Amino acid sequence: MSTITALDRLGFAPEHFEPGHVWLAGAGPGGLSCLTLGVLAALSEADSVVYDALVDPAVLKAAPQAAHHYVGKRAGQPSTSQDEINRLLVAEARAGRRVLRLKGGDPNMFGRGGEEAFVLARAGIPFRFLPGITSAVGALADAGIPATMRGVNKAVIFATGHAAGTPDDLDWTALARTGQPIVIYMGMHRLKLIVAALTEGGLAAETPAALIMDATTPRERILTADLGNLVEEAERQGFGSPAIIVVGGIVALREQLR
Repeated sequence: MSTITALDRLGFAPEHFEPGHVWLAGAGPGGLSCLTLGVLAALSEADSVVYDALVDPAVLKAAPQAAHHYVGKRAGQPSTSQDEINRLLVAEARAGRRVLRLKGGDPNMFGRGGEEAFVLARAGIPFRFLPGITSAVGALADAGIPATMRGVNKAVIFATGHAAGTPDDLDWTALARTGQPIVIYMGMHRLKLIVAALTEGGLAAETPAALIMDATTPRERILTADLGNLVEEAERQGFGSPAIIVVGGIVALREQLR
């Protein structure tokens, strides 16, 4: 059975994308196979696609009829400010366009989807969320690491490393004491600080850890190491952003499953 035939048999009927509306959507971790049917349908109807740096440009081939607006943000590089993005979304919607705001992963998992929704709500612009496979879950699955495993963990902590070492930082000691796996977004530029904080918080240097870079794409790279060696190995092997950091017993399951 062909893929097209299988989709036809589903009888999938997406919601109509109204002019002047903004849909805040997730494109998944990066690989095209992670796009949802809802996001793919929205791409085919959009007049304007406002997309982030973590969105594979190949995704835009599904929206040849739309204007494409790149508003990517990368640490240490010239980036579009959030205020500029907000103004663009409002302006495009007020011009009567169907606006698809496309983000890597899921729009509401460290993607500022909620912030942009509040801007739209205050401006009186109709919007909706289209969920995506969040980067952490997609990265773990593609790396062969179960997010949960009976006898190993009873919870998974999703955290951002963006503010590590600043007054707005997380309480890494409290996270370390839970004994549950920690999956960290946007932490590669502060990896040394995060590892030091987790170690000081009580995690043993032998705690299994992993880095998953460019998850679900043909460029994907995976590094596994003890927490105490993670920074050195990341530097030696040239790991950088975008990557998910995983710390905890679930990482050890990858080797067992292989």
